[in-house]
Amino acid sequence: MSPSPGPGPDRGVMVLLLSGPNLNLLGVREPDVYGTDTLADHVKRAEVVAGRHGLTLRHLQSNHEGELIDAARDEAAALVINAGALSHTSWSLHDAVAAFEGPVVELHLTNPAAREPFRHTSVLAPVVDGVVAGFGGLGYELAVDAVAALLKGAET
Repeated sequence: MSPSPGPGPDRGVMVLLLSGPNLNLLGVREPDVYGTDTLADHVKRAEVVAGRHGLTLRHLQSNHEGELIDAARDEAAALVINAGALSHTSWSLHDAVAAFEGPVVELHLTNPAAREPFRHTSVLAPVVDGVVAGFGGLGYELAVDAVAALLKGAET
């Protein structure tokens, strides 16, 4: 059973990190674009930062859109989501994120605005609290810091 999604990082609340299609291939897929760190490396960085804030981090990676949509209904206090290419195409994921009641940060290892034109628009951007993009693995730390700050702000 998941920890209660109570308001605030000092209560050990859970943050859900969602990773979309092909992110399981990090470290081997286009290392010149995405770097050589694996998804496990990035998740570990996020877990360390979550722990510093008194948060519990749960991670789910799926190559299947429906699994991510279902997970967005989890009893998490906040979401960090790196939906990969689904960020640019999935209106179903957009709707699931829009229905989520806690803070949501969209995450990208690269800067989509500096890449191919189809990556310039995120269908998630209108329903998230913020976007962390272009910082590589550091983005995972920044995204967790951001949701922790948003959760803390929700308390005051």
